[in-house]
Order: sequence, then structure tokens, then C-alpha cells
Amino acid sequence: MRVLLVEDEPGMTQFICQGLNEVSYAVDVAVDGCTGLDYALSSDYDALILDIMLPKMDGLQLLRKLRNEGITTPVLLLTARDEVDDRVQGLDAGADDYLAKPFAFPELLARLRALLRRPPLQLNPILQVADLEMDVANRVVHRDGKQIDLSPREFALLEYLMRHPRQILTRDQIMEHIWNADFYGESNVVDVYIGYLRRKIDQGVDKPLLHTVRGVGYRLSARQDEA
Repeated sequence: MRVLLVEDEPGMTQFICQGLNEVSYAVDVAVDGCTGLDYALSSDYDALILDIMLPKMDGLQLLRKLRNEGITTPVLLLTARDEVDDRVQGLDAGADDYLAKPFAFPELLARLRALLRRPPLQLNPILQVADLEMDVANRVVHRDGKQIDLSPREFALLEYLMRHPRQILTRDQIMEHIWNADFYGESNVVDVYIGYLRRKIDQGVDKPLLHTVRGVGYRLSARQDEA
């Protein structure tokens, strides 16, 4: 999953980025509200984490501008403020959840998972396509009852595919959601990781689930010809 973090405190930024990177979230960082607005309007994110107290444009102003632009991406507000009125203002501005500093990282991660379960994403914490199952919370994958061991990046890629079953996802879409904007690597990294996944989830089975749509991208589906 790809997340935009808008936070101006270096220590807090490092804390959040390190934790999210360890569970294979791709994280882009903006250190002020104006830059955060530019990022959020120019890229497709799965979730936004916004501090309220930001230079140039505070988090509530940023949030209102995003909602006015029709951006419906789930937003988690972070702030040192913990008064009821502050929470109300944040939620009324369009936030989906609110977390006061200081906080434990597992709680932030749980709140992000909850946001990502909102429609149009699947609500069930167990994602399933045919006989392939993923327990997102416990980070466990099974196919036909057999556990599949995945690297963190493979897990993130499979989760993205399973949250969009039967949809054709382009290489650019996959790259944007699994690798962050600062990634510099081989141009065929998506194809390489698709190959890793294919060997782990489809090898030795009668009905492959991971299909190549020539010239476009990839689709996770129980049927080769499913639109």
C-alpha cells in the first residue's frame, strides 16, 4: 500500500516511516501543507497521514482543500491536540480517523488497516480469490489450505492484487502503490516480482490465478478470460 505522510517533525517522520517500511508500505513524505497538497493531487495514494500543525498550510486547511477537490482517499489525522473540539474540527473537515500524539506504532498501523478496509476496498480482513486466502492482520497466506511464505514486498504486491480482484492493473499502477516516489531500480521490477509471486502461488496447480494481460498489465482472477 502507498501512503502519503505530511509531517514536519523529523523524529516523528523517521519513527513512522521506519515502522511502515518494515511492513512494506511505500511512504512518500511532505514536510509542509503546500507540498502535501501537491503530492496528494498529483499521485494516487491508498491513505494519507496528516499532522494538524504544519508550516505554510495547516492540516485542516489541507484536508478541506483535498475534499473540495473530490479526493476521497482515507485520512488519518495526527496531532498533539487532544481536546474534544479539536477532534470534532478534524472529523468535520473530512478526516476519517484521529490519533493524538504520543501514540504506539501498533495502534497507528491498526487504524491504517481499518481505513484500508473501507469501501471500495474489501471489508473482510480475510481477502480471498478462489482458493487463495490472505489474512492481512496476521500476514499469513494460504492456497488450497497450504501456507505460502512471502517476502514483505511480495506480500504487499499480492495484497494490492487481492484488493482489486478481476481488475486489470497496469505496471504503472502497481509501481505507484508498492514502491514509493524515491525508488530507483530496474525498470522491470514489477515483472520480476510478478514472476516471484507466480512461482509461489500458481506453480504446480491446475488453475493459475495470476494472469498477464499482454501490453497492459496483470490481473488476479480465477478465470483467464474474465473481464
